[in-house]
Amino acid sequence: MKNGKMILISIAGVLVVILMCVFAVNGVQNRAISLEEQIKTADSDIKVQEKRRVDLLYNLVDTVKEYDKHEYSTLKDVVDARGSSDGDISEVTTLIAATAEAYPDLKSSDNYKQLMNELSITENMIAEYRSNYNKQIKEYNRYVRKFPNNQFLSMLDYESVVYTYLQYDVSDDAPQDLFED
Repeated sequence: MKNGKMILISIAGVLVVILMCVFAVNGVQNRAISLEEQIKTADSDIKVQEKRRVDLLYNLVDTVKEYDKHEYSTLKDVVDARGSSDGDISEVTTLIAATAEAYPDLKSSDNYKQLMNELSITENMIAEYRSNYNKQIKEYNRYVRKFPNNQFLSMLDYESVVYTYLQYDVSDDAPQDLFED
């Protein structure tokens, strides 16, 4: 009877140790999975901001083009009006006033400034998200390489992540000849 209790206690002890090891490995793996997801999220945040940058740039270029066309047309009308006046100053003044009234206060310059500001904000956000991405990789790599985590995670094929370095090559969809009609 006493031997039977000892055997049951020994078996229970071994089972408890095995369960603790399983839970420990599972806990280490769950943390690694969580850190991997943070890396993926940080990478996605960068891509979202890079897409925003491209969209803003196209809008900025379109705004500048339209603003320049409108300004050119307005100035051309004023110059044409001056040239056709035969030197009558009062007639020129009347034509300039009429031209100014025909073209209300231009707001596209404000849009241009706003888009420039948005572009600047986007560039700062991209830099911030890239920094966050690198921090996430650093945290993951530290976790994966620490003992005893590295023992468990190497059996489960977890490895350190390589940092992604900036590529300064121009992408195929980058705007070209920005002010060409």
